[in-house]
This record gives sequence, C-alpha cells and structure tokens, in this order.
Amino acid sequence: MSAADFLLSPEVQKLLKAVFAKPAARLPVNELAKASKLDAQEVEQTLEHLVKNGILSRHKAQGDEPETVGANASFVFYGELRSIALKSFAAAEPIRAMLRSKFKNSVLRAFLLGEDGEATVELLVVHGERVPDESDMAAACQKLSKSLGRHLKVHVISSRKFAGLAAHEGFGQKLAAPGAIEIIAQGDTRAQPAAERGGLLESARKKLAALGR
Repeated sequence: MSAADFLLSPEVQKLLKAVFAKPAARLPVNELAKASKLDAQEVEQTLEHLVKNGILSRHKAQGDEPETVGANASFVFYGELRSIALKSFAAAEPIRAMLRSKFKNSVLRAFLLGEDGEATVELLVVHGERVPDESDMAAACQKLSKSLGRHLKVHVISSRKFAGLAAHEGFGQKLAAPGAIEIIAQGDTRAQPAAERGGLLESARKKLAALGR
C-alpha cells in the first residue's frame, strides 16, 4: 500500500475510523463491515493491505468465537494514528458535538489535553457567564464515555481562571503540550464571557448615577 493509498483511499479511511474509534477492541469482520459501512468484499480487500503492512492485526478464532481484527499497537506509527483518531472521529468530534448541543449557552471554550495509556481522555471546559450544571455535565460525559469506549476526565473552570493560567504549571503546562487541541473556540457557541470585575463596578456606578438624577 502506497502513502497515497493510505491517505486517499476511502475504504482505508473508513476501516481505520472504525478500528481506531476503539483501538483496544477486537472486532469480528462482520461488525467491522457494519461499523465502517463497507460490504464484506471491500472489508476483506482493505484488511489484506492493512494487515500486510502491520497497521492492523488478525486474531484467530477461539472456540465458538469468530476471527477478530484490531489495531496493531506495535506498528511504528501506531501512536500517530491513535493521536489522529483522538483529534478527530474517535473523541474530538463527538465531544464537540455533545458540548455544542447540550451546553451551548455555558461552554465558552474546550480543550482536549490528551489521552493516557488506559484510554482516559482529559477534557478542560471553560465556562463563560453561565456555569454548566454539574450533574448534567457528569451525566452527559458518562453517557458519551460509554459510546466512545474511553473514560472522560473533565475539568470545568471559569474564563477568569483560564485567563490567569500560568504556562509553566497545572493546566497551563498541559495546554502548551503538543498533544493538546482546542475543540471549541470562543464564538463557536452562544456562551458569553463573564463580565470583568471592573466592568461590573462601572455598570453599578452608572446605574446609581442614573437613579440619582
């Protein structure tokens, strides 16, 4: 398989999307065909290339269990493929969709900070003027975690705290790491930034002045 085949072949992309959505899982060929929306012949032909090049691995049938296929963790570019998956279909897209649909009035920005070896994805949510309901956020993330096959570790902070993060410590250090990506930028949702403290005082002064006239 050439580099062009790897990058451009729709069959390869669909199959890798299905596998790397849950890189630790082993899928029977019929489930892989269903998940990738390819017919059996397309799956077999594409698998032949991917297995031959070491990207995926076949696992022989055990008893009544059928043969399965999974990601080859020893493949030289496994880390890169997993990173691409994390930044796109496997985590970023569904997390972004969930936040924008359920918390569009409170989530100002959001970042994926990375994924550890146990498939735990760390998410930093920055809220604006409105704070997302804690129980609603926990329930939504728990539901999404099950569908992703990954644990979600979620941190929610205010836009004021985010603005004061130091680059050399805590979240600031994680945000500066190469694996961190912004999945929701300011303006992507309806959330409004929290008013500056000075702005609140000025607003109060104006209201008092107006009342005194």
